[in-house]
This record gives sequence, structure tokens and C-alpha cells, in this order.
Amino acid sequence: MATACDGDAGAARPVGRAGGAEPDGSARAAAGLGGKRRSECVPLWGCATTRGHRKAMEDACAAVPPFADVPVRMLASERKLDALGRVGVDASAAMHLFGVYDGHGGSEVANYCGDRIHVVLREALSRAAGARGLSGSGELGGIQELWEKAFCECFQRVDDEVSGEASRFMFADGVSEARREPVAADDVGSTAVVALVCSSHVIVANCGDSRVVLCRGKEPMALSVDHKPDREDEHARIEAAGGHIVNWHGHRVAGVLAMSRSIGDRYIKPFIIPKPEVRVVPRTNGDDCLILASDGLWDVISNEDACRAARLHILRWHKKNNGTCFGEGGKPTISESDPASQAAAECLVRLALSRGSEDNITVIVIDLKRRKMHGQR
Repeated sequence: MATACDGDAGAARPVGRAGGAEPDGSARAAAGLGGKRRSECVPLWGCATTRGHRKAMEDACAAVPPFADVPVRMLASERKLDALGRVGVDASAAMHLFGVYDGHGGSEVANYCGDRIHVVLREALSRAAGARGLSGSGELGGIQELWEKAFCECFQRVDDEVSGEASRFMFADGVSEARREPVAADDVGSTAVVALVCSSHVIVANCGDSRVVLCRGKEPMALSVDHKPDREDEHARIEAAGGHIVNWHGHRVAGVLAMSRSIGDRYIKPFIIPKPEVRVVPRTNGDDCLILASDGLWDVISNEDACRAARLHILRWHKKNNGTCFGEGGKPTISESDPASQAAAECLVRLALSRGSEDNITVIVIDLKRRKMHGQR
């Protein structure tokens, strides 16, 4: 179940989730968006969080394995599908979702994103899967456009619900009814960085200054670019909309917000927008791990240091424990965190604290080494 996470000051808290459940706790099977043949990918992940030195915890996170079965035609070009023949038409890939949401002004919007984004995204992907083919030639450009459309629809819908512009189901006197009511005050918002992982691709959507970094061939590869007001393109967009940037304890939109995109923050729209930047990345055998984290980590730790620490901690854990420890029968348990990835996430939180981070910190580490599924490193 994907819910908000809270943490204690000065301690890295593990966060475990049974991803095959809806926010109300009801069990759910993976959404069947695709055909008959299914490409499996068992995620190996861990999540840790701490309130740090802040008075309140405003971060939230989500781990939703399994998330959905996505048709391979949403990931492969027409040429590759033609080579696969009928198998390619019917095939689907098991997707798993991970998200980090860094709230500001309060925790309400971050918590709502943690409960809601994966639900709305699943609906958007169902519509995309029902569409006839891809635009253009069906090459990467068309695939990129398809995923951008799905994520943009999702983030905009959640932003509309948060702002009270769209109806959402609420419980009143034991009855669920649709209402248009803001989730929080107009100065409350959240970043959102989401990663979808399957056997062939990593797909990332980012809105705000949380970040996702891939460790590939022992080197960091940033899969998102922080939305900061001093980013040249963001600065130009905000000024074109009639806004202004003030350098007060760092560059801030209207002298207030230190990021240029977020969900919520309706008091400062249209300068702040919920539109994510999306990246579709094919996986390689050299991929070690994926790190999603709030800026409580990235403000004090470089991409290089984070990748090095996570990778080495996973390797050391396996060396110390003589390989991977899975659940009953020696197989990965899809809804539970992996102890090696968990140890790496907790290590990164401790490292950030030791380097003086004063913010909430939330870290998700996903181990991408396929040979680990066979108990080997």
C-alpha cells in the first residue's frame, strides 16, 4: 500500500509497503493493461526516511510493486514489434512504480500524492493502451510522446484534485461522495518524482526538485533535472507568464518558492506548474541501481557520491550475508523490501545527516542487477 511515510529526527527509518493494494487497504492484482504474454521483472528495493532536524515530516513516498501490466507496444518501436510477430502484439511488461514526494507548507499534498498518483496514472495508462498504435513511425519519439501524455494527464489531474478544481471522493458520515474541495491551504504543495521500472526500461517523470539518478557502469546518470527558478528555461517561462524571480536566500519564485514546478501551491499559479518532464530510458546490463530522493539528500550529497555509496553498500551487504536472502523458497517477495537495497537507503540517509542536512530526507534505492534474481552478484 502506498502511503505517506514519517520518520524520527536523526534516524533512518525503513519503510515497507505491500504494493498490491489500494489506498483503502483492499487487495489488488496487477492491472491487466496488456496481452497474454507477460515479461516479468521482480523489483529489489528499499526505502528509508527521517524527519531530520525539522519539526514536522512533510515527505511522503510510494512503492507499488506490482503496479501495472503495460503492452510492449508502448515500449518498443514498430520495427521491433514486426520482428516479434504476433508474440509482440500480445506481449505485456510488468511495471513497478516508485515515487518520492517532498511537501512544503505542510504534509497534506505530499501525502495525497503518495496515495493518489499511482491510481490516476494507472487510469491514464489504460487509456493510452487502448489507443490505436503510436504517433508517427512508432519510434522513440512516438513512445516518448505517449508517456509524456500519460504522465502530464496524471499530474494535472492530481493537481486539479488538490486545488479543488476537480472532484475527488471523500468520506462523510460513512458515505463516499464526490466533492470539489481543496486538499490543503493554497500555500501547501509538493514535488513529485516517479519511476516506473520493468525488465526493459526505466521511465521517469519529475516535477520539482526531488531527483532520480541511475548508477550505470559505476557512473551516475541523472534521469531528471531539478526544476529551479534559476534554470534558464524555467526563468524565461516564469517571466513570460508575468512572474518574477527574487534572489533571497537563493532564487525563489515571487521571492517565496525555491522550486519552479510543483503540485499544489495554487496561490502562486500560473508561475508554478504541475507539468512533469518525462524520460524513457532503455535498461542495459551495466545498470547497477536507481536512487530516488528528496532534496534533503541531494543538497548535501553529489550524484557521484550517492551512486558510489549505494552500490558499494549493496555489494558489501551481499558479501557479508553470502548472497541474497529472499523469502520462503528462496524467491524474491515482490511486496517486501530487499534487505540489501534497504541497507543502502538507510546508509544514504545517515550519510546526508552526517554531512549536515537539516531537511526531511526520503530515499528509495532499487537494485537493477538482474543476476541477483538468481542469488548471485
